[in-house]
Amino acid sequence: MYHVVEERVKAALREFIARKYGVEVSVVTERPPRLEMGEVASPVCFELAKKLKRAPRQIAQEIAAGIGLVEGVTRWEVAGGGYLNAYLDRGEFFRTLFTGMMVEGRKPATGEPKTVVEHTNINPNKAAHIGHLRNAALGDTFVRLLRASGERVEVQNYIDNTGVQVADVVVGFQQMEKRSPAEVRALAEKPKFDYHCWDLYARVTQFYEEDKTREALRGEMLKAIEEGKGAAAEIAEIVSTAIVRCHLRTMARLGVQYDLLPRESEVLRLKFWEAAFERLKQKGAIELATAGKNKGCWVMRLVDGEGEEADNEDTKIIVRSNGTVTYVGKDIAYQLWKFGLLGKDFQYRRFDTASNGHTLWMSTADGGEPGAPEFGRAARVYNVIDSRQAYLQRVVIAGLRALGYEEQADRSVHFSYEMVALSPRCAREMGYTLSEEEAKKPHIEVSGRKGLGVKADDLIDRLEAATRAEVDQRHPEVPEGERTRMAHAIAIGALRYFLLRFARSTVIAFDFKDALSFEGETGPYCQYAVVRIRNIFRKWGEQTREQAERGAADRAGVKAGPGEAVGYELGPASNEELQKFLAGPEGDEFWEMVLLSGSLGATMRAAVGSQEPAFVAKYAFQLAQAFNNFYHKHHILSEADPARKTFLLALSMLVEKQLVRALDLLGIEAPEKM
Repeated sequence: MYHVVEERVKAALREFIARKYGVEVSVVTERPPRLEMGEVASPVCFELAKKLKRAPRQIAQEIAAGIGLVEGVTRWEVAGGGYLNAYLDRGEFFRTLFTGMMVEGRKPATGEPKTVVEHTNINPNKAAHIGHLRNAALGDTFVRLLRASGERVEVQNYIDNTGVQVADVVVGFQQMEKRSPAEVRALAEKPKFDYHCWDLYARVTQFYEEDKTREALRGEMLKAIEEGKGAAAEIAEIVSTAIVRCHLRTMARLGVQYDLLPRESEVLRLKFWEAAFERLKQKGAIELATAGKNKGCWVMRLVDGEGEEADNEDTKIIVRSNGTVTYVGKDIAYQLWKFGLLGKDFQYRRFDTASNGHTLWMSTADGGEPGAPEFGRAARVYNVIDSRQAYLQRVVIAGLRALGYEEQADRSVHFSYEMVALSPRCAREMGYTLSEEEAKKPHIEVSGRKGLGVKADDLIDRLEAATRAEVDQRHPEVPEGERTRMAHAIAIGALRYFLLRFARSTVIAFDFKDALSFEGETGPYCQYAVVRIRNIFRKWGEQTREQAERGAADRAGVKAGPGEAVGYELGPASNEELQKFLAGPEGDEFWEMVLLSGSLGATMRAAVGSQEPAFVAKYAFQLAQAFNNFYHKHHILSEADPARKTFLLALSMLVEKQLVRALDLLGIEAPEKM
């Protein structure tokens, strides 16, 4: 709502300036630091003064006197050396925001440009860990933000089922455990197969370290898997498919869904890479190294920021000397396909159908099913990959530019983030023995290759157990199933909020105690604010029923069910009455909360524009905090003045709806009780 009025102010200023002064300027606005300075401020007169050779304050006074009425604005004032400050119509803002609460956002048409968001992308060779959860939470939340903004979004989870990590696990099964494909298949059908592979992967690392010549086995397995031949390829298929199912179950616990699982095996078998390889060679984007450490490899030489060829060492191997393709080589082909530039397409089959009816598709090379949607052909692509992969993402984008796809390169966004570590306290709680030196560090890094880390399911289990103990203590009268659902909602809310509240460039040190706290900037704190508001309405419903039973005047439109909303009859009857409650020192307090409630749209725009979901997490906390302060100061249900009581209830409902929306964007459910 706020951003709508803000855009009106910008448009009105642009039009008036063009009409009066005959010049075009870029109009920037900001929120003044104090309410007495209005709600929208613009420094445009300082820029205009340079063009007109006049004092900015004098220009500002002319504009304020002549611009006239703007919808939603009551007056203009000049501040400082030439700021233009707009004061909003508080009553109209509240009324418009309140009556529009239940209006659905715009849904994109089928033919509109599409955005592809690729996230999660866990190597299908072991259980997911806490770092993967940050990727999924960031990607899923960004998808929710884009969709809430009216964009058509396709979610892809790329499966690297022919990579080095899968090859290592195959080495473990064949060379260390001496298992046949049939034995691996039987093991894969048992629970915790991803945990078995986690341990096996760490053991393979030790296996190589004991005898460096054994690393040659990795290359042999990798080549067999890429060619799709023999027992090694069969085991790789069994392992990767089973592990993908494990990962999907883990991510479903966080409420994360995908539209497509493109697999690396099809990138190879459907000749995606060959097509990209030929184009890269024809354009001279890659070259065969004939000397040095990369002899026999096809490499891409990058350029620096000035367009000049970078240092000779700044190259990336695209094809190894044994003929196998590196990750980045296959990813160039995949990125071309995402934009519809490759001239080839996958075939598709249904992989899974969720309980909500959502169908997940997977790529295949063995004949697709009818009825598959059109995948790829994106206008913009976001690759959610950690910051350690920045160089590889740079190579992928350089590949697009080398082929002449400048626009698509510009629309290829590396949505990067820093790693997740553990606080020393959390590491000890998870059973790790720390040295004195490690115990002094702010965080403990994890390593899947070494088997050090927190498995995602173990973490979620621990969080659910902790919240379940609290729920059981507070609500022993609640049925078992409902307590389980409450504990799950609180645990996932705590986890997702903890992963999302930090800027993407921040290293996170996860800590159980901090994440589960009902105080401070946490998911449970935000959830509890919603529960508190719903409790008010539950009690209000009981109050009105009792009044009706005693013969008191019945309030039209009231629904007595717990937490159910009522119609706009709840709101004040006139704009004058709203203005009365929103005026003066106490009115400023209420107005701050109304203005914050109406700023969700602006926060969403900022979060999408900067690719920073943390903005929404911060907004949810600030709104929850504002309501909790309001709740402790005003006794809503015992308010004697009927009109004031109705206003306070309407304000509470407004906050509840906006807070629930913000939490939903973060993938967090607000339970009925806590």
